[in-house]
Amino acid sequence: MIHWFGPSETIPGSVKAAMDVRVGGGFRISFSTADGEHHEVGGEYREVVPDQRLVFSWAWHSTPERVSVVTVTIKPDGAGSLLTLNHGQFFDEPARDGHRRGWTGTLDRLEKMFA
Repeated sequence: MIHWFGPSETIPGSVKAAMDVRVGGGFRISFSTADGEHHEVGGEYREVVPDQRLVFSWAWHSTPERVSVVTVTIKPDGAGSLLTLNHGQFFDEPARDGHRRGWTGTLDRLEKMFA
């Protein structure tokens, strides 16, 4: 995860992650971006189905009261896999749009690892 997480402007080598991937376990991820900002997010795993599904809460350190929910599913697709990410329950539209940009960068970076 430290090699692919974060929006496109994430500084290489700045990602740090601690994860206890089990129902009730938590995670904390931090990274820095080229504009000099430091970001830290964390949450709790609500559902864990190995190789199939993760559901977890998501809250930025700077706004812990704004908890949203992420669902990641992975399904076989021909010779590969199809990953679907749904992030919902945002505080407002700007938060939704910012997360769309961040997740797009993250998934683009992940895809490059498998190219």
